[in-house]
Amino acid sequence: MMNTPPQSEGELGVPPASAWVRFLRSYGPTPNNLTMFDEYVAGALGRAKVRPISLSTPLLDAMVQHIESNAPGSMLIAGTAGDGKTYHCRALWSRIGGDSKDWSSKGNIKELRLADGRLAVFIKDLSEFNGEESDLPLERLEKSVLGGDDSEVVILAANHGQLLDRLRDLGRRQDRVHPLRKPLQERFLQAGPAPDRLAVFDLSRTTSRKTLDEVAKAVAGHPEWENCKRCSLIANGKVCPIDENRRRLLGEADGGQLARRLGDLVEIARLNGLHLPVRDLLALCSNIVLGYSDAKEAKENLLTCADVARIQESGGVGKASIYANAFGANLPKRRTSDRPVFRAMASFGVGAETTNAVDGLLVYGKDDSRLQSDFDRLIASDAIYGATATFRAAQDAYLEGHEGARLEGGFSEFLEMLEAQRRRLYFTLPEGEAGYPRWSMTAFRFAGDYLDVIEALKTKKPVSDATRGRIAKGLNRVMTGLLIENVDRIFIASSGGFTQSRVSVLCDHETPSRRQGGVGMAIRLDEETGRPQLDVSLAPAQGNSVSFDLTPIRHEFLSRAAEGALPASFSNECLEDLLAFKAKLLRKAELVRKAGFAGDDEEAGGEAAALTLNFIDIEPGGRGFARPVTVRAPL
Repeated sequence: MMNTPPQSEGELGVPPASAWVRFLRSYGPTPNNLTMFDEYVAGALGRAKVRPISLSTPLLDAMVQHIESNAPGSMLIAGTAGDGKTYHCRALWSRIGGDSKDWSSKGNIKELRLADGRLAVFIKDLSEFNGEESDLPLERLEKSVLGGDDSEVVILAANHGQLLDRLRDLGRRQDRVHPLRKPLQERFLQAGPAPDRLAVFDLSRTTSRKTLDEVAKAVAGHPEWENCKRCSLIANGKVCPIDENRRRLLGEADGGQLARRLGDLVEIARLNGLHLPVRDLLALCSNIVLGYSDAKEAKENLLTCADVARIQESGGVGKASIYANAFGANLPKRRTSDRPVFRAMASFGVGAETTNAVDGLLVYGKDDSRLQSDFDRLIASDAIYGATATFRAAQDAYLEGHEGARLEGGFSEFLEMLEAQRRRLYFTLPEGEAGYPRWSMTAFRFAGDYLDVIEALKTKKPVSDATRGRIAKGLNRVMTGLLIENVDRIFIASSGGFTQSRVSVLCDHETPSRRQGGVGMAIRLDEETGRPQLDVSLAPAQGNSVSFDLTPIRHEFLSRAAEGALPASFSNECLEDLLAFKAKLLRKAELVRKAGFAGDDEEAGGEAAALTLNFIDIEPGGRGFARPVTVRAPL
């Protein structure tokens, strides 16, 4: 009997990339992988028999260098869930001579004798220990760090909060305050110094726009996609949504614009203080490629190759829109709420936020001669996710339907399509499209200016006059509670008493909105956070300035206030932050004023019977100015 060679997946009628796509789904936002560990992925990889997703280990070289330097003490690999702590731990094990089979064997503690005679003790994940089980590894860490034991170097991977909790509980059981807890807390929260003899590598500080770029290329540009070239699902002009999405994520059609704008959103979220671990970015990129809005046709709203043929026959390719997937719009709300990255993306309101110009284009553009060229260029040019046959049919039904049905919500499907098209336009509008600015389709309408400020500061260029003026005007309106138009000066105003009145008409001090001779407002880049800082100096000498951390949401608040929005209607938290900044400026103004009078007691005494108050008046054009009024005590 002759032996026949095994048939490939393609010969059996199975799409040749199906094993890879199934493996990629394990990274996606499925309900069962919220606690996915490095070992779980390694197991899925072994079952799929595909090449792994390879990502850089940004701190690995520094870790290896630390071990090879024979520095005394131990090492902590810290971060939040999904930052890649175990991934780094395993990479370090391999780099210093550990066997991969030993690492994969059972047990959460691995030991390796180093060339210098020390025993390297790897604790793969502190969370794998239940309660008091973590006491022994923590005691070994303490012995190395605080006890001066140089026979071992402990390499511990742990979540910030969990490590602090375990140290607190251990100290409580030992009737003491654990000596490592406070310095580590200061290290995590305030970037303080690490304890002596403990090298801390904090992975939560490494993710950024560059991390997203790397993850997107690792997912969409993976070598396993080469198998798609011989797949029947893309033959004869067929559109496979998986292949289409991964090509768009790679930037084959738009020169990388989609990836850059996705990076803008992730960067704004990061600068607002939200940490997005690598695991979340992998889930985002996997969902972008595999997402599908109909769970009946795609299990868990993520496509497999087996789903594609059926979707092609039903004409449902448009439900896989990469632009909706980027915001998790294909997923149930309960699943997006479980993932910080999708909560962050939803916070931009893309799809819900819009302008009259955009909606006019989407609804009437194909029939309005004034809009038709824009409609053809911006909507109809995308036959897959833009003006599809389904969209055009729903659009015609909406335009031709009677007004009653429109008011009664009879066109909810078309309204959902409008949301999808707004999301697509955010990514596809050409840069500098004057009639349809993309940031106006988000909740952060001034985010583009904010990113421009950071870029200007990084390249040592001046911040644009328009942006600086808007910040100054917003500050003035918050400081005074008045709709003043000044952009050249900043009024530091009070209500004249101890009340918390938000309308303040007494000017305690005024200063230029641009730093001159050591006085006025400067905008600087904080190297630690990567955010701009407003530094308002009231006098030339050192110690006469007050700084304010300008997060994206605070910048948005000031910009909206400058444009006429009522401060309390946007963000009470931002308003309270700015009022606290104002209070610091008022205290600083008082100190500067007292220092100015300290050297002239005779003049101060001579003026004791008179008090000059500077009232803020507003000219017809909206420009404010300080009008001095002298009040004399009666004789």
